[in-house]
Amino acid sequence: MKTPLELLNAYLDNVQDLDLIASLFAEDGALELPYLATIGFPPRAEGPQEITDFLKNVIGLVADFKFHSLEVFMETQDQVFAEYKVTTTVKETGAAFNQHYMGRLVAENGKIKLLRESLDSAATAKTFGITGF
Repeated sequence: MKTPLELLNAYLDNVQDLDLIASLFAEDGALELPYLATIGFPPRAEGPQEITDFLKNVIGLVADFKFHSLEVFMETQDQVFAEYKVTTTVKETGAAFNQHYMGRLVAENGKIKLLRESLDSAATAKTFGITGF
């Protein structure tokens, strides 16, 4: 059974392999990015299919989406909290997309029950040309 840190590493290292990502989440597992709601994006995807669809959309917007620079701050038997980054470009505009994420992963029975991530939504809006929020 995978530990929370092993699950997080598998997610971060394989984010473009959507079948593998789907297999990491529990049937009722969720991926939350609550601050995306401030710029008009859905803040939560629940279940492997919704999570896969969400990530497919994100990956489709940028060139070579990959996480790097993992720094773990807290790890328990069922949770891990860490920061990690993405450095890429937006396909449509060529704008740099540099994000510093914070993520809290809750594991249950060797699967991801919840991955709640935060990122700079103002920088995201600017990168994608979203105004008026």
